[in-house]
Amino acid sequence: MQLLAQEEYGLRCLSRLSRHGGEGPLTIQEIARAEGLSSDYAAKLLRELRRGGLVTSTRGAAGGYRLTRGASEITVWDAIEVLGGSLFPERFCECHPGLRHDCVRGADCALRALWRRVDTAIRGVLQGITLDDLRRNEPEMKQWLGSAPTQATEIS
Repeated sequence: MQLLAQEEYGLRCLSRLSRHGGEGPLTIQEIARAEGLSSDYAAKLLRELRRGGLVTSTRGAAGGYRLTRGASEITVWDAIEVLGGSLFPERFCECHPGLRHDCVRGADCALRALWRRVDTAIRGVLQGITLDDLRRNEPEMKQWLGSAPTQATEIS
């Protein structure tokens, strides 16, 4: 499994807005430059994040983007869900039937149970991490992740 580029870069855009805080909106160009993205790609990501209700935009000379809620109220899972969706969607098996029209394991599949468990565990972890949590530097984040209680520990 791997995150799609749009999920990674979308999280970076959200994180940039989070760190900027209430100091007014950031423009697409400011976000793109700070995150090493093209303005077109940043605009595409911000459009998706706006459609998903995570950011709002203001037009005009003093316009730009800002978070719709506080950084402590937006989880990493919120962003993943808007940018890419579930890691193991309900219809996943329909996408992988092999050479047949229907999957040969449609009624009894240990892999389906495994992927659903993995999806639940990942979702639990990401629902427990907010944009505010991502303000830490890497060593602080590693330490915090090692000691932070998340919903995933409740699932185990």
